[in-house]
Amino acid sequence: MRERQPRREDYTVGWICALPIELAAAQAISAATVAIQMRSAFPSIRFGLMGGIGGGVPSPEHDIRLGDVVVGRPDNQCGGVVQYDFGKSTSNGFVPRVTCEACDKEQSTQRDEREGHDTKVHYGTIASGNQVLKDAHERDRLAAELGRVLCFEMEAAGLVNNFPCLVIRGICDYADSHKNKEWQPYAAGVAAAYAKELLSVIPPGHVERT
Repeated sequence: MRERQPRREDYTVGWICALPIELAAAQAISAATVAIQMRSAFPSIRFGLMGGIGGGVPSPEHDIRLGDVVVGRPDNQCGGVVQYDFGKSTSNGFVPRVTCEACDKEQSTQRDEREGHDTKVHYGTIASGNQVLKDAHERDRLAAELGRVLCFEMEAAGLVNNFPCLVIRGICDYADSHKNKEWQPYAAGVAAAYAKELLSVIPPGHVERT
């Protein structure tokens, strides 16, 4: 039977968000609610996968590039995702669009070409918060305080507390002032490809016994 498409008459509540932070909080809460309802409707679900995009934290220890994948891996400190909270998203407050035209070329980071052009997968801690991070100094400070964070994103913290899931993030930017949407489609695609590949190698019987 074909599922009926929702109509305008089906919606009875309007949720209005005037600020980006309010929208982010609303979306995170909605994701958690959907997860709870999904577990109730499908009692045989053992775990979940949450794929999407995130801002990478490059470092000498982790050569994270655009298009790479970061997978949240539990350690002795957290379950793979740690929630953080900070002040303004940039050092100068809200900036509607940052371009490279006025940037000091001497401040740019030169990265050597990596051998091969294959996407690399990094395993470690993913930091999740309620604002978009667009400041390299704040990124590095938070990453150091939280214990070698590899990626920043916005949705996972509101979900993992209610629904056990593996968080997978394709790197679309470096969580700095040059953040833009150019790499988002590709990053979302590699995250989905990783999730699909992971499911293809997990024996169904092992999932049932979990």
